Amino acid sequence: MNPLLEEFKTPFNTAPFDQIKTEHFLPAITEAIAEAKKEIESIKTSLEPNFQSIIVALDQAGERLNIISGIFFNLNAAETNDDIQKLAREISPLLTAHSNDILLDTELYARVKAIHDQKDSLQLDEEQATLLEKTYKSFVRNGANLSEEQKIELREIDAELSQKSLAFGENVLAETNKYQLVIDQKSQLAGLPDSIVEAAAHTAEEKGLEGKWVFTLAFPSYIPFMTYAEDRELRKELFMAYNTKSCKGDELDNQEIIREILQLKNRRAKLLGYSSYAHFVLEERMAQNPDQVVSFLEDLLEKARPRAKEELEELTAFSKQIGGPETLQKWDFGFYSEKLKKAKFEVDDELTKPYFELENTITGVFKTAEKLYNLEFVKNPEIPVYHPEVTAYEVNDKNTGKHIAVFYADFFPRAGKRNGAWMTVYQSQSNIDGQEKRPHISIVCNFTKPTKSSPSLLTFNEVTTLFHEFGHALHGMLANGTYSSLSGTSVYWDFVELPSQIFENWCYEKECLDLFAKHYKTGEKIPEELIEKIKKASNFHQGYQTMRQVSFGLLDMTYYSSDPASIDTIPAFEKQAMAPTSLLPEVEGTLMSTSFSHIFQGGYSAGYYSYKWAEVLDADAFELFQEKGIFDSQTAESFKNNILSAGGKVHPSILYKRFRGREPKPDALLKRAGLIK
Repeated sequence: MNPLLEEFKTPFNTAPFDQIKTEHFLPAITEAIAEAKKEIESIKTSLEPNFQSIIVALDQAGERLNIISGIFFNLNAAETNDDIQKLAREISPLLTAHSNDILLDTELYARVKAIHDQKDSLQLDEEQATLLEKTYKSFVRNGANLSEEQKIELREIDAELSQKSLAFGENVLAETNKYQLVIDQKSQLAGLPDSIVEAAAHTAEEKGLEGKWVFTLAFPSYIPFMTYAEDRELRKELFMAYNTKSCKGDELDNQEIIREILQLKNRRAKLLGYSSYAHFVLEERMAQNPDQVVSFLEDLLEKARPRAKEELEELTAFSKQIGGPETLQKWDFGFYSEKLKKAKFEVDDELTKPYFELENTITGVFKTAEKLYNLEFVKNPEIPVYHPEVTAYEVNDKNTGKHIAVFYADFFPRAGKRNGAWMTVYQSQSNIDGQEKRPHISIVCNFTKPTKSSPSLLTFNEVTTLFHEFGHALHGMLANGTYSSLSGTSVYWDFVELPSQIFENWCYEKECLDLFAKHYKTGEKIPEELIEKIKKASNFHQGYQTMRQVSFGLLDMTYYSSDPASIDTIPAFEKQAMAPTSLLPEVEGTLMSTSFSHIFQGGYSAGYYSYKWAEVLDADAFELFQEKGIFDSQTAESFKNNILSAGGKVHPSILYKRFRGREPKPDALLKRAGLIK
C-alpha cells in the first residue's frame, strides 16, 4: 500500500501526511509519471483535436504527479532530512526529463500549434485565449522548435540545472545548521532583551549545553543579536558567520556552483535564441527586458541615495555621541540604527512585542481577512499535518458556509526547515466542467519560539512578514479560475508580490491593529500613541533600505544579463555589481551571492527586482483603500474579483487597470517611503 497512490481518504482530500513515509515517494512519482505519459499519448491520438481535447486536456494532464511532487518538494523545504535530500537529487532529474518529454514532443507540439494557428476563429473567451497562448509559448520557450540535436543539449542542461540548484540550497542549509555561537559568560549578553536571552538558553538546552546560551544563523536568533548585543566583537563574529556562508573554499562552497548555474542558464537562453537568460525570463514579465528593469532600479537608486547618505551621516554622528565607533561597520548598523530609532521615535521591538503575541496576531490576520473578504478559519485536527507544530484550518465563506480552501500554518525554526518565510500550494484550484477543486495552501515562517515564561512574541517586522505571507495565501485561497495553470499565484512573477505586499499595509492602521494587538499579560489594547510611533518609524532609514533592495535587484540582473565567461571571480563580480549601492565599508572575505537562494535556488532568477516593482503597485493600490476606507466592502470586493480571484486569466496590467481604473503611478510609493514630499 502506497498512500500517495491511493485515493486520499482525508478531509477535503488533503495530503495524508500521517501515512506517508520517505520510501513512498520514488515509486509514487515513477508511477505518476507513467500515468501522465499515458494521458499525453491520449491527447496526441485524439480523434477530434480541438481546444478542449488538446489545450484543456494538457492543462489537466499529470495532476496526480503535480500533487505528489508538490508534497515532496514542500517537505524538502519545510521538514527535510538527509534521506529526503538524497531522494530529491534522484527525483529532480526524473521530473525534469518528464517535463522535457512533453515540451520537446514534436507530435504534441504540432497539435498545440494547429490549435494556436486557428485562435482567431475559435471564439475563445479571455481566459481560454490566455491558456492557449500560455500553452503554445511554453512549448516554444522550452525548445519545441529546436533541432533534435539541440533538444538533446537542452535536456542535458535542464537535468544539470535541477541538480545544481538543489546542491546550492543544501549547502546553504548545512552551513546555517552547523554554526552556533556558544556563550558561557552572562556579561557577553549585555543589551539583549530577557526574552532573547531565555530563547538562547532554551536553544542551548535543546543542544545539550545546559547553563550556556546558544545563538544560531536562524533569523529569530541572528537578527535580535545583531540588533541588541553590546559586545561588538561577538556581533562581528556572528555577522562574519552569516555573511560567509558557502564561500569558505570547503565542500559547502557555492562559488563554483554559481558559475555552473549561470553558464547553464546562459547556454539555455542562447540555445532558444535569446541574448541572455534575463532576456528569456523578462519576455514573460511586466518589465519586458533588462534595460527596463535597470532603468527602474536606477531611478529608485537616484531618489534613495541622497536620503541614504543623510541617514548614514546622522547615524554615524549619533554613534559617536553615545561613545560608539568613529566609522560604522556592517555589524554596527543594525545595533546603532535600533538605538537611534528608539531615541527619535521612542519605539523599539521590546516595547511593541508584548502587543503581538503570535496567537493573537494570527487571530488578527484572520479577522482582517473576514472583514475584507468574509472568510472564516476553523481549526480542523482531523486534517493530517507533517509536523506537530503545523496547524491545519478549513476556510469557509462566512456568509454562505461554502468551503473555500484548506490552510496550513507552520511558524517556528527547525533543523529541517530552510530560513525565511514563504507561501506554497499543495493543491491548485480549478473548475472544469463543473468539477471544482478548492486549493490547499500553506505558509511557512521562522518566528521566535515560545519559552518557559513567555509565549511567542513577534517583532513588528515579523508581524508584517506574517501579513505578507498571508497576502500570498489569500491569492491562493480565493482563486476562482477555470484552469489550474492560470489559477491563484500563477501570474507574472513581477505581479505575484502585489497581493502579499499590499496586505502589509493593514499592519500600520489603528482600525486593523485594534482587532488583535493587545498586551499578552494585561489584555490592554495597543495605545494609539504607540501606533503613531510605529507609523512614524516606518519611514526610518527608508533610503538605506531602498538602496539595499535595489542592490540585490541589480546584482541579480547583472548576473543574468552578463556573459558568464566575463566573470573573473564571484567576489570581484559581486563587488562591482553592488558598488553603486555601497555605503558602508567592504568587509574582506564576506560574500552575499553564495547564500542568495532566491536567485540560485528559488524562482527569482532575473526577477528579484519584482519586490520593488510590486511596491509601486501595492502603494498605489492601497491609496484607494485609504481614500475609501481600509475595510470598504466595495473596494475589497473589486480587489478580490480583479486581483485575488482572477489569477493569471489575462495580462496583469489589464487586471490592475480594472481594479484601479488607470495605470499604476510611483508617487504613492515614493511618498510612503519619504523619498519625495
